[in-house]
Amino acid sequence: MTTDHEQSFGGRTALITGAGSGIGRATARVLAHEGATVIATDIAADQLSDLAAELEGFDVRTVTGDITQESTVAELVASADGRVDILANIAGIMDGLLPADEVDDATWQRVFDVNVTAVLRATRAVVPLMRQRGSGAIVNIASEAAFRGSVGGAAYTASKHAVVGLTKSSAFMYGPQGIRTNAVAPGAVMTGLDIAVKSEYGGSRVGPVMQATMSPPATAEQVASTVVWLAGDAASNINGVILAADGGWSVA
Repeated sequence: MTTDHEQSFGGRTALITGAGSGIGRATARVLAHEGATVIATDIAADQLSDLAAELEGFDVRTVTGDITQESTVAELVASADGRVDILANIAGIMDGLLPADEVDDATWQRVFDVNVTAVLRATRAVVPLMRQRGSGAIVNIASEAAFRGSVGGAAYTASKHAVVGLTKSSAFMYGPQGIRTNAVAPGAVMTGLDIAVKSEYGGSRVGPVMQATMSPPATAEQVASTVVWLAGDAASNINGVILAADGGWSVA
């Protein structure tokens, strides 16, 4: 694979969560081909092995683990050999469209652990390294659910609103130190994300709205290109932005 900006990330190290499939895998692929050292993590060992095999010959280092655990974050940072220029927080899960009165504590906690707490922990781990260099780019994955209440269940919607808050806070706090923090808010994307509906009521509310307003699904590669753009020099004046990559869904 080649791009118009091949090798534009040469000499940089990118840490990517959720790299085994979907947007994360596509992002890892693009950044590797553009010259970055890629630290890829996912909970699925087989998917990471496939990624490493696909990108044989590139500087790709894989870490299998649960990104919600501090031990996995520590291993990722250690694999980076003291340098992280780009953090792409892409790992995420959904909640089965469970409304507030149906969501159980375990689902709520797991969704927040993966979608929010892991983003915080990874950010907290790499910011000191970025501060030392006086530069860095953090790109989080929000969602169309960060803009409205008719896309996911209570936990997913709340978690993606939280990602927006964390993104803006980090952009404000670290911008003067040369660290940019932005988020991509995809609409429907063709990935392996579990979108099973676990609530009859939730499905009856969300389904008709999505059918009436949703833009055609994007490919993982289309969203990854937005992530890579925000991480690169072409977006050097972009900080604290929640960029909708939803085919216009957010304007419907």
